[in-house]
Amino acid sequence: MNQPAATDILQTSLPADQVKSVVDEYKSFHAGTVETRKTNYKTMVNHYYDLVTDFYEFGWGQSFHFAPMFKGEAFAASIARHEHWLAAQLNLKPGMKVLDVGCGVGGPMRAIARFSGATVVGVNNNDYQIKRGDKLNAEAGLANLCSFQKADFMKLPFENNTFDAIYAIEATCHAPDKLKLFTELARTMKPGAHFAGYEWCMTDKYNAGNAEHRAIKKGIEEGDALPDIWTTHDVVAALEGAGLEVVEAKDVAPTADAETPWHTPLKGRFSIDGFKHTEVGRVTTHYFVKALETLKIAPKGSTATSSFLQDAATALVKGGDTGIFTPMFFFHVKKPGSSKSKS
Repeated sequence: MNQPAATDILQTSLPADQVKSVVDEYKSFHAGTVETRKTNYKTMVNHYYDLVTDFYEFGWGQSFHFAPMFKGEAFAASIARHEHWLAAQLNLKPGMKVLDVGCGVGGPMRAIARFSGATVVGVNNNDYQIKRGDKLNAEAGLANLCSFQKADFMKLPFENNTFDAIYAIEATCHAPDKLKLFTELARTMKPGAHFAGYEWCMTDKYNAGNAEHRAIKKGIEEGDALPDIWTTHDVVAALEGAGLEVVEAKDVAPTADAETPWHTPLKGRFSIDGFKHTEVGRVTTHYFVKALETLKIAPKGSTATSSFLQDAATALVKGGDTGIFTPMFFFHVKKPGSSKSKS
């Protein structure tokens, strides 16, 4: 698969003369209230991914998510295992029509389609990611199993009872109202269909009265285009409120080895695929971007984009070290009724 080169991270989907204004508007949302971010979530999230998609793919790969890691396990192997495990929980198989909620450029979609043989439709509201994902699907020879639908996942363009299964990998965290989102997803599920995913949550260790904890939460939200981060209990309550039956709900972050927690790739003790992915590599890339902007090779706003990604990484590491945050609260729910699909 083709992956962006270092210079490609400076080429966002935006015209160069618009980058700074988009960065400024994105940051203004986080200078406001939670309600400001919820009201403007579509613009906020689209701005974010217009700015950071190539940074993500250059530094992380085509699957924009974390995974519990085992000592001695390659980063790519942990990512694939995390995706395949999710597909296995849903018992995905050929002939099933599956929805990927907030699919990014489609890395998980392609891995899950290969693994299961299921047909996967990825819903995404960002034109740049869809264009990139369509190209990657074709290059992988998976256009027959993988496709994109441009849509806001809060209001899906699908009929009732369309999908045999649904999954979401660290994407529903962008939703302004999880009860409304889960209710909408339930509408599109066939009776008896299952929905599973990994959600970004504050854990029971989070103390809203602790200023450091609040700062970490705010740093993650600002660096990752989140209106708000819910607790694990609130996520379960929203799933149940949408009329879905909870099969299982647990934080899978503790399944990683103690020496390689989920945030290990951000801590500088681990190389994903070379120098650029370590903490030192991230800092070096940031100053490389800054130098190019100073020389007017990179558009104004490139350094600011790199900066809030650096700040996000710092907040995520603190969230992991303190245990107050998890990016992989696993939930598995079922829509009431009997499925006509054969097991």
